[in-house]
Amino acid sequence: MQLADLTTLRLGGPAGRLAEARSEEELVELVRGADADDEPLLVLAGGSNVVVADEGFPGTVVHVQTRGVERDWESFVAQAGEPWDEFVAARVEDGLAGIECLSGIPGSIGATPIQNVGAYGQEIAEVITSVRVLTRATGQVTELTPDECGFSYRSSAFKREPGEWAVLAVTFRLDAQPNSRPIRYAELAGTLGVELGESAPLHDVREAVLGLRRSKGMVIDPDDPDSVSAGSFFTNPILDPSHFEELEERVVEDLGPETRLPSWPEPDGQVKTSAAWLVERAGFGRGYGAPGPIMVSTKHSLALTNRGGGTTAELIALAREIKEGVRKRFGVELTPEPVLVGV
Repeated sequence: MQLADLTTLRLGGPAGRLAEARSEEELVELVRGADADDEPLLVLAGGSNVVVADEGFPGTVVHVQTRGVERDWESFVAQAGEPWDEFVAARVEDGLAGIECLSGIPGSIGATPIQNVGAYGQEIAEVITSVRVLTRATGQVTELTPDECGFSYRSSAFKREPGEWAVLAVTFRLDAQPNSRPIRYAELAGTLGVELGESAPLHDVREAVLGLRRSKGMVIDPDDPDSVSAGSFFTNPILDPSHFEELEERVVEDLGPETRLPSWPEPDGQVKTSAAWLVERAGFGRGYGAPGPIMVSTKHSLALTNRGGGTTAELIALAREIKEGVRKRFGVELTPEPVLVGV
């Protein structure tokens, strides 16, 4: 099977061997088996945040199709293969807050702790109480605490140490309340007509987030070619204060004293800035590379899209062009967000 059929980018060559895991026990058995045989292993579920080489993957690809959600009032244990947005929608219907701003994100439950998925002011690390994993070195199934998961901005121990664990299930704890957690993202607050720090009905927040994501091509839609992507390709840079000051000076010098560089203070004293802002002002605006087949989305400058017939090599070439353009213009190194397989 071509792995393009299992990714939202519709890119990726053949799997050496494809196996489906439909239960947690099958997933454990398949991973242990591949490790015992010393086979290269790729664990793949929703395929929404991954870029696979045109040559494919030479070893075993385990396609995670596990299902099941166990509830203990405000706590939920969800299998890794559960579709993420279906889980969010069900919890909003249940009147449970904590993940409403993460509506519309494609992919599976198992990917959420790996990426420390976040959007519109919420991060999944805020509601995870444990992650059940297979520790591949020992073959043992264990529960990791949030501290052991090593969550950071769009990252985790799982992402920093690929191959150490296979995620089996995730436990979440949510808040039983009709309104959302406080809104922390200005664009979402404006859409809802509330002030930052205020709340809104859960259903309203979910619909507002879905509307914002659709307007940016960030909800999978067969009629929207801008949604054939891996989401945002680069994370927002987090800089130490001195580097940020240097960047501010460079921006003023290049773009004029009236230009304001977006910034958000981080708890550790560092400063986050906008990758999209840097990308656009480095010359890679929406639609760059048109007509494609690989081009920047016409709705969001961080999404690299496959309009049909593209290759992973072309996608990586465009990503490198953008990364190098931003580095030359602003002296900032962009970090890819998707998991890169064989590229």
